[in-house]
Amino acid sequence: MTIGVLKTLGTFLIFLLVQVLVLNHVHLFDSATPLLYIYMVLLFPRNYPKWALLVWAFAMGLGVDMFSNTPGVAAASLTLVARLRPYLLELFIQRESADDLVPSMKVLGFSRYLFFAFLIIFIYCLTFFSLEAFSFFNWIQWALCVGGSTLLTLLLVMVLDNLRR
Repeated sequence: MTIGVLKTLGTFLIFLLVQVLVLNHVHLFDSATPLLYIYMVLLFPRNYPKWALLVWAFAMGLGVDMFSNTPGVAAASLTLVARLRPYLLELFIQRESADDLVPSMKVLGFSRYLFFAFLIIFIYCLTFFSLEAFSFFNWIQWALCVGGSTLLTLLLVMVLDNLRR
């Protein structure tokens, strides 16, 4: 195994354990839940193989699903986000950028990284809570969950990315 795979596996395990043991038990105002494991998808370099990104995202989602009693919801949502990530990233970087660029506040700048992370997190939360509810019967609660979780997760991602710098 290479050092890169071991680092990714360590990151995977840390995010999975933090989400399952700590963050799944945090529910602000019965609607906002921090979904910090999405940050793992943001950490992959630009030139990372798309198939490998999909495998890591699916495995992370499946791990969260197993411990959170959300059968397939996190796996499907995170796989969708991983599929869209390379295309969304291309909107925020220059063509001449290095192939091994890792998106961060330092590399993209605060506003571009904030918008990039917001798009990824919003798409994830929209998909996750739509699949979880699977109806729009209580659409106000659904919208509060999507909005609250998006903002709380975005705040945590920005803090973590700032600390990582």
